[in-house]
This record gives sequence, structure tokens and C-alpha cells, in this order.
Amino acid sequence: MNLSELRKGQAGRVLKIDAIPALRKRLLDMGVLAGEVIRVEGVAPFGDPIEVSVRNYRLSLRKKEVEGILVEEVE
Repeated sequence: MNLSELRKGQAGRVLKIDAIPALRKRLLDMGVLAGEVIRVEGVAPFGDPIEVSVRNYRLSLRKKEVEGILVEEVE
């Protein structure tokens, strides 16, 4: 599943980042790495942007950006 499918409060372990090279590099620089647990903290009323926490900090990402982040759901 991709990160955009998770609901508020759910977490997933990053499996792969499938994005254009510039976006992939930007996500990697922000700590979104394979194996990291990423949690959805909030979603804007119309679904964009999505606030996530990864490595003890929060990011706001556009829905289009998180659609390329493949995750497996974790508890």
C-alpha cells in the first residue's frame, strides 16, 4: 500500500520510495528512508497536505508526494 492510504493515527514501515529522482532525493534528505516507521499525524480537510512524523519530527507533504512512498502497516 502507499502512504496516502493510511488514516490518521496509523503507522507504516517504509518499503520503497517510487518517485522522480529530485523528489526521491528530497524525501531521503528529510529522513524518509526504507525501514523507517512513519506515522500519519493529521490530514487536512480536503486530504491535502498530510502531516506525518518520522524520526522524531513532523513533515507536511502533498498527497501527490506521499503516493510514491510504499509502506507496510505496523502496529
